[in-house]
Amino acid sequence: VQLQASGGGLVQAGGSLRLSCAASGFSLDRYVIGWFRQAPGKEREGVSCISSSGGSTYYGGFVKGRFTISRDNAKNTVYLQMNNLKPEDTAVYYCAADRIVTTIPTMRNRECLPSRYREVWGQGTQVTVSS
Repeated sequence: VQLQASGGGLVQAGGSLRLSCAASGFSLDRYVIGWFRQAPGKEREGVSCISSSGGSTYYGGFVKGRFTISRDNAKNTVYLQMNNLKPEDTAVYYCAADRIVTTIPTMRNRECLPSRYREVWGQGTQVTVSS
């Protein structure tokens, strides 16, 4: 049972990356998936989360319309499309899965906190945005 985060890299400010979170050993379709990030010296924070059906999402305030989370349960994968990246987006990005109750149609902040996701965590992928 594991999650594999991929798609990170080095990009210039204003560029784009698409992160993928692929599950193996279990089916994602009953799980809420969250993307989290941790920059050096900072606490891990919620970037975006999506309900098991995909019908409810949450975005951190700093996203401001730049990121889009989506999921393809048939491919057992969740994506995070990141556009207009900024140097302050530089961090290690993690995905995590848990079977928590979510609010419809918009998830609440407390449903996208790292502490709420306890079942499965991926290993992280580095995103570096140069100015």
